[in-house]
Amino acid sequence: MIEITFAMVIVSILIVGLYTAIATCVSWVEACQQNQRVTQILTEKLDTIRLYNWEQINSNGFVATNFTLPYDSIRSNSIAYYTGSVSIAMAPSPLDQQYSSNLMRVIVRVDWLSGSRPQSRSMETFVAKYGLQSYIMR
Repeated sequence: MIEITFAMVIVSILIVGLYTAIATCVSWVEACQQNQRVTQILTEKLDTIRLYNWEQINSNGFVATNFTLPYDSIRSNSIAYYTGSVSIAMAPSPLDQQYSSNLMRVIVRVDWLSGSRPQSRSMETFVAKYGLQSYIMR
């Protein structure tokens, strides 16, 4: 009888350990999926902005400054959302003074909740007046 009790205790410990390992792996996979989706959102926004011409970037209201996207890019009926912001400003002054008036700094930031923990990621780039968008429209 004692041997059966010890065997049940050992099997119970193994089952609890296995359950903990599976739960941890699932949470890691979910965190990786969220990070991948955020990276996809950030690069998509920056690549789109890089293709706008100089007048579009400088006009007020052409580039949406706030956006909301679902967690799942395929199923848009998701309850949880990523919220983001886009800020466009003149490039910092340490750059060459002749060129700094032809350069804008773009920062895209995305915030979301992972469980109950707030998360945030951002990317930034520079857009030149005579950059890539000048060659795309020709």
